[in-house]
Amino acid sequence: MRIGIFGGTFNPPHNGHVTMARAAMTQLELDKILIVPACVPPHKPLPSGVTAGQRYDMAALMAAPVGRCAEVSDIELHRTGKSYTSDTLLQLRQEYPGAELWLLMGSDMFLSLHTWHEPETICRIARIAAFRRVEEDIRAAMEQQKQLLEQWYQAQVTLLENPELIELSSTDVRAALAEGGGRNLVPAAVWGYIQREHLYGTTTDLKHLTPDALRPIAMSYLKPKRMAHVLGTEGEAARLARRFGADETEARVAALLHDCTKKLDMAQQLALCRQYGLELDELEQQALKLLHSRTGAAIAREVFGVSDAVYSAIRFHTTGKPHMTPLEKILYLADYIEPSREFADEPAVVKLRQTVYEDLDRGMLLGLTMTIEEMREMGNPIHHLTLDAQRYLIEQGVKQV
Repeated sequence: MRIGIFGGTFNPPHNGHVTMARAAMTQLELDKILIVPACVPPHKPLPSGVTAGQRYDMAALMAAPVGRCAEVSDIELHRTGKSYTSDTLLQLRQEYPGAELWLLMGSDMFLSLHTWHEPETICRIARIAAFRRVEEDIRAAMEQQKQLLEQWYQAQVTLLENPELIELSSTDVRAALAEGGGRNLVPAAVWGYIQREHLYGTTTDLKHLTPDALRPIAMSYLKPKRMAHVLGTEGEAARLARRFGADETEARVAALLHDCTKKLDMAQQLALCRQYGLELDELEQQALKLLHSRTGAAIAREVFGVSDAVYSAIRFHTTGKPHMTPLEKILYLADYIEPSREFADEPAVVKLRQTVYEDLDRGMLLGLTMTIEEMREMGNPIHHLTLDAQRYLIEQGVKQV
């Protein structure tokens, strides 16, 4: 396995970081790239106002545009003192004993590598991959540094090209953000995170955002692998709203925020329930999957000021309920049938998609029935609201497909 280690302060991560990571993935044929935010960088002081946890969150969001093989590591955030690369590599060598480790860096860091803490340890454990600059004098200096590192430390050095080179530093990005710009300098979800955390002098009003303005902020709540699902749900909800005469803007907003707390664990979910005074029934107290609709609706209302209709659509998008509004049905079904979802029984889902667009109520009944059958097959308890919703539609004369 080939693993690239991409360290930095990532304060904030920007599009230049993304292009470097992509180039390394391609040219080195990496199986994985670890994005490693430093806790206390040894070479420069960190500007105040942004915590290590926030830099970690932003680095995790940067992984999405880098690709599926990218992931963030908190290995340096758990250590006290300065974040020396040699210590990180020693720890990663233990974690990945048979892997070929590649330490990725820009030209400035590469040219100063011999001054780092324990450069001989770094060069012994990992191969070095440095990105060339366009300036001829810097390229010449890098060639000379390569020869010296190979001579002094028996280093294995590869100089990489970056065809998408973006000459940019985090300092440049912070300055642009402080002046009200910078949106095009960072990945979309990172821009969303900066806005919702009000970092680097940004002052975005989170209430009453348009779907376009909300989209990057909504993405900032998600793990990279869930972003496609939420965007797919938004698109599906908009199509259903147009088909059945619902408010498209509310459908998009509900879809964008419906999974905003999905990545939280049980303790975090329960803490939010206590914070927002949410009373849970017996099953909700035990079933993690049910809680994100409760806490997500609360976040949507308290942080983003959504309407009662949007709040309710998010609140019941997992269980359903009797007497559902068109918007509630649309979000429930869009979440179910959006294009990126994969199902073991694909023909059944094709049938569901067709039914939904023919008749919303019949589609809702079929979706509830499929969910109930799947839960029973897995031996999982079914929330009473889901059963009540199915029963209500049958009593209203909606015919089973």
